[in-house]
Amino acid sequence: MPVLAAPPTPAPPQLPPANLNLDYQNTFHHGISLLHGWLPMTVEILAAMLLAVAVVRGTRTWWLIQLPVCVQVGVIGAAAARWYVADEGLASDPAPALLWVCVGGTATASAVAVLGWPGTRRWRRSAAILAIPLALSSTGIVLNQWVGYYPTAQSAWSALTAGPLPNQTDQSALPALRGTSPTTGRIVPVRIPDTGSGFPHRTEYVYLPPAWFAGPTPPAFPVVMMIGGEFNTPADWIRSGQIMPAVDRFTTANGGRAPIMVFVDSSGSFNNDTECVNGPRGDAADHLTRDVPNYVVSTFGASADPAQWAAVGWSMGGTCAVDLAVMHPELIRTFVDIAGDLGPVSGNKEQTIARLFGGDVEKWAAFDPLTVMTKHGPYTGTAGLFDDLAPPQRSGSGRTRRTAPTGDDDNVGMGGHDGVPDTGEVGAAEKLCTRGREVGIDCTIHTTQGGHTWQFASAAFMSSLPWIAARTGMSIPAT
Repeated sequence: MPVLAAPPTPAPPQLPPANLNLDYQNTFHHGISLLHGWLPMTVEILAAMLLAVAVVRGTRTWWLIQLPVCVQVGVIGAAAARWYVADEGLASDPAPALLWVCVGGTATASAVAVLGWPGTRRWRRSAAILAIPLALSSTGIVLNQWVGYYPTAQSAWSALTAGPLPNQTDQSALPALRGTSPTTGRIVPVRIPDTGSGFPHRTEYVYLPPAWFAGPTPPAFPVVMMIGGEFNTPADWIRSGQIMPAVDRFTTANGGRAPIMVFVDSSGSFNNDTECVNGPRGDAADHLTRDVPNYVVSTFGASADPAQWAAVGWSMGGTCAVDLAVMHPELIRTFVDIAGDLGPVSGNKEQTIARLFGGDVEKWAAFDPLTVMTKHGPYTGTAGLFDDLAPPQRSGSGRTRRTAPTGDDDNVGMGGHDGVPDTGEVGAAEKLCTRGREVGIDCTIHTTQGGHTWQFASAAFMSSLPWIAARTGMSIPAT
């Protein structure tokens, strides 16, 4: 399998030679897999078997009246879920058909348990009741396979129990580490004051590279703002993306040096899709452009130079990264957009304006990247990398094509594998990059065959990390 292509701006190699597919295997296949293998299949088979046991009965009334009603409940449940996902603009790619089958199966099992309860033997009742959580679990497993959110049962449990992140260190312990030479960086949970935005947010995280601890005072290191997808927690890049092994490998090869990374909260809660704008869902943009920079510079001694600030985003976060860079070149001069949309989106344009901007078209235009770039005019020193998904028939003038690693199973993360691209993503990179070049933004597009999954996002980040470091002034190893 080919490795990901080099980033657009030439930079000295920063990572020692490695097999990207092997790195992928080690990162995403450690533990009991939730993406493929025996566990997902076992849960789905048990759910189907218990539902079959619950529905196979001998009475004429059951077959002619009650069972058809149960099936109709399942069909309605699946159709309603599919409509809701489409209407809310929740999906970046068409969901696999198996997801709606599992949703329908859960609704059917619930109806069987209720309508089939009277006059039914105890063991059939037990089968009907047990089929419900197993069908619901199957739905969750297929949903997880679709987006690759939790690669293993261990990562899911860690997130559920809010377990510590790799090399997590309390902020109070940092002074004792000053003047030491740790072999790996530290991840620090922080509560960033919302005095500049009033945006209610969760705990965020700051990664400090090993070289940050050298010397009596913190060096003014560059900063990379890491933004997740629509449904997110601030720790998703670490838990679901599992990027820290690649970051540790980078710092080892680079004399312990790397940008400070800030894993921000762009939504305030798991399912609050702000698209990083200011609006009815919260002033997320102000949090990212006011609260976060002020705190990171003042607390960790980071550089305030916009040439040393970058934004990296995946899916919704990719859209955010572009928006931040084109709206605030006085803060951020480098961005990486991984499978983002043309602009902030929550349904169609009318729905987006209503949901994200309270119906205010002018506010929508103020956060539309194409409009912003045109109004701003020439940029100086801003550059971006678009890592875009494409179905097989797409070709790319000026694009670099590659294949995303999929491990042992091509169904690892099913998003986009049906060949139907998300309409919000089709041509977004081309349009944004074309307009960007017209106003002086140096941008390049990489095209990847693969799915809209965390595995793709992680591989894209690993590929772009040396370029980000070079752009922000961290490419030369310390001597």
